[in-house]
Amino acid sequence: MQLNTVKAVITGGVSGLGLAVARHFVAAGARAALLDINDEAGAAAEAELGEAVRYIRTDVTSESEVQEAVQQSLAGMGGINVAINCAGIIGAGRVLGREAPMALDYFSRVIQINLVGSFNVCKAAAAAMEQNEAGQDGERGVIINTASVAAYEGQIGQAAYSASKAGIIGMTLPLAREFARFGVRVNSVAPGIFWTPMVDGMPEQVQEALNASIPFPSRLGKPEEFAELAAHMVENSYFNGETIRLDGAVRLQSK
Repeated sequence: MQLNTVKAVITGGVSGLGLAVARHFVAAGARAALLDINDEAGAAAEAELGEAVRYIRTDVTSESEVQEAVQQSLAGMGGINVAINCAGIIGAGRVLGREAPMALDYFSRVIQINLVGSFNVCKAAAAAMEQNEAGQDGERGVIINTASVAAYEGQIGQAAYSASKAGIIGMTLPLAREFARFGVRVNSVAPGIFWTPMVDGMPEQVQEALNASIPFPSRLGKPEEFAELAAHMVENSYFNGETIRLDGAVRLQSK
């Protein structure tokens, strides 16, 4: 699939990795609906990227809101052929904290946003893609989810986050196999330590320590590099059912 034919739904699309994907795709001629819950950042993204994008306030954990956002996207763009899930939360915290064990509601919230939210969008987007006219190789759409290297080497305090991201990896192949019958590919990216606004606010010595922990190149990942991999997954029609680490060969230590 060529990027200039893409009509994408991007969750978490007004900041971080999601906004980087939107910028990369729009620069190549794509259109995108940016699903997020930050109205101010949504307005800024629309102002920056122009008529090629539309911000739609959407809670990815709400089935009705996601379905409505997909319908609005279909109406606005005349179709959906790509869905990229970047919405998520960190969810750090020890299961047995100093004051009390982790509240079950906290664990459930991380799973609900990161894993259930991604599934919710996959389901709604795939249902829309199923109606598309088949292209080369019978392709009708592409779905890309965001996992994490923490799914493989979760650190102390990442039980909820790691579980949510491991779930994304676990559903990648079953979804790819199921959606193959109507020509929709499903892949995931597992980023390592990437430069985000949260990192930008850290002390310089902490940033240096993070850089030094990455074998090569010894720096944090750039959101643009995530966007480039997502673009390749869209363009390469043989990419299916796979999770790719994008991490500079980092392997997380226990803490």
